Amino acid sequence: MVFPSRLVENAVNEIAKLPGIGKKTALRLALHLLKETEDQTHRLAESLVKLRTQTTYCAQCHNIADTPVCSLCTSPARDRSLVCVVETTPDLLAIENTGQYNGLYHVLGGIISPIEGVGPADLNIESLVERVRQQPDLKEVILAISATMEGDTTAFYLTKRLKETPVKVSTIARGVPVGGELEYTDELTLGRSLAMRTRYE
Repeated sequence: MVFPSRLVENAVNEIAKLPGIGKKTALRLALHLLKETEDQTHRLAESLVKLRTQTTYCAQCHNIADTPVCSLCTSPARDRSLVCVVETTPDLLAIENTGQYNGLYHVLGGIISPIEGVGPADLNIESLVERVRQQPDLKEVILAISATMEGDTTAFYLTKRLKETPVKVSTIARGVPVGGELEYTDELTLGRSLAMRTRYE
């Protein structure tokens, strides 16, 4: 690919590192930024720098946040008797967008995968167990984990860890296809899966 200048080439190479963006799209974006006012480009650059330097994770649920405890955990409108366990923030957002769940969340940060070298100690599992023990009004933990071999392994491990606690452990109904990722499941299917959740055995 031919570039009009080294500066454009450098910008294209960096933009193309983003997922789903090839060199042609990166070139279009770089040329678009050149057409924008300098203020708009500075605002974009500043927002990206703040995203990287000021983003933190909620001390309670491990969701992406810009405060020590996220707005979902501090909201008085949330049902504190429910905690929905998800793998990642995109899964949390997918469930939140169904509008059919009003409890709290817990983001594991992934799933157990021996092949990839991810074990229980690499995930936010201990904080979940501790949270269940210390939150007396918590009655149910919903495992909203992808229906894959690794997901089932993680759900089985979590169920064993929570067996000694008084909370009910359930899993979302298998309206979510086996082998499917929650992030890419349509909202209607995901919403029904939550509404028709079953006890995890």
